[in-house]
Amino acid sequence: MSTVRSEDHDAGVRLLTLDRPPANAIDEELLTDLSAALTLAKADDAVRAVILTGAGRFLSGGFDLTMPRRDAAATRQLDELYRDAHLALLELPKPTIAMVQGHAIAGGVILALACDYRLGLDGEYKVGLNEVAIGASFPRVAFEIVRLRLTYGRAAELLLGGALYPASQAVRLGIVDELLPADQLESTVLRRAARMGALPREAYAHTKAALIADALRSVRAETAAEAQATTAVWTTDESRAARAAQRKKLAG
Repeated sequence: MSTVRSEDHDAGVRLLTLDRPPANAIDEELLTDLSAALTLAKADDAVRAVILTGAGRFLSGGFDLTMPRRDAAATRQLDELYRDAHLALLELPKPTIAMVQGHAIAGGVILALACDYRLGLDGEYKVGLNEVAIGASFPRVAFEIVRLRLTYGRAAELLLGGALYPASQAVRLGIVDELLPADQLESTVLRRAARMGALPREAYAHTKAALIADALRSVRAETAAEAQATTAVWTTDESRAARAAQRKKLAG
């Protein structure tokens, strides 16, 4: 069973829902399923716009920290899957909207920021990029998505502060463009997606490609040595201790 559900709506709007309970955490299976879903949406001329959301109380809680430690080959595979899935979302030549209905933490924020537009629920949940706090490093593609979407000040606050914020701060931080009440969120997202999807297809795709071109070049220029240096941050004693503490906190 896929960890990404697909549902078609009127006006060529396709809703993709991350569905890997309890936190829609990122692992090899979810990344593979997301890439496959995006490939299908890109190839289907009937699909004019894509909405990305999460089932349950999370958009995504980021990388799955409960997985067993991976060897070097498995780590490289995960890195490649992560890069490819996020590039597929970022450069999809159709409008993409993130519908943030619950916790968006670490990689969950990156998934939202990879979308062209972001609408969130005005509710009680957390958002933030806490990778530094748990001894994790950001893949190049994640950095470029943050640089593309956020001002330096907001990026520095989120990346270097490592804090989680109430959803009420999501607009100030630039994580979402608007917060809407529960009874208006889905209908508004569907309506916005339909409007964006009705724009001339070629003009939208060309303009989007130009906007993200510098970010894409940076991601694709990353060397193997640079990628290995990023991965190495995860393996230090202090980083592993920070994640062990986080796992203990979550388990408690």
